[in-house]
Amino acid sequence: MPQTLNSAPRASIIARMTIPNIITIGRLIIVPIVILMIMQQRWVAAFILFVVAGVSDAVDGFIARRFDMRSEFGAYIDPIADKALLVSIYVTLAIVGAIPGWLAIVVVSRDVMIVTAVLLSWVMSRPVEIKPLLVSKLNTGAQIAFAAFALAANAFGAELAGLEDVAMLLVAALTVASAGAYLGGWLRHMGG
Repeated sequence: MPQTLNSAPRASIIARMTIPNIITIGRLIIVPIVILMIMQQRWVAAFILFVVAGVSDAVDGFIARRFDMRSEFGAYIDPIADKALLVSIYVTLAIVGAIPGWLAIVVVSRDVMIVTAVLLSWVMSRPVEIKPLLVSKLNTGAQIAFAAFALAANAFGAELAGLEDVAMLLVAALTVASAGAYLGGWLRHMGG
């Protein structure tokens, strides 16, 4: 049977579709649905979908490690799915007035800075490898927890007993610290 010009790339893409990658793509598909639920103020549905996305992130990582299903495609698509979810949720929560706009700007600005730095280093033929730092893991955890709180507060009337401002400042501080750590590493890489 003769091969068509498009069959090789299609076969390559299909070969990359491990169970963890399929779960990650599912998480990407959830993102616009969560945004729609927030925009329609269907808070319970938004909260449940956010929890499903969070659980799927843990599950796909576990399966990839436990059953040796890690792939280069997964290494790229997993953080993209995570960032798409978090950035979209922060922006949408700010648009509907559930969180202050300044917090969404801080969260989005960090990710824009990192993506810009990576692209610039690539264009300059000095690609930089982004490795998760402890501060970035803490930052991601805080961002996820606060997003979950904001959704739960609207869905179920949950409260942090007046600690909302402290939680927002913690998210902002960790986001700025993470951005600074990545920027410092990038500047050392580009100058070295």
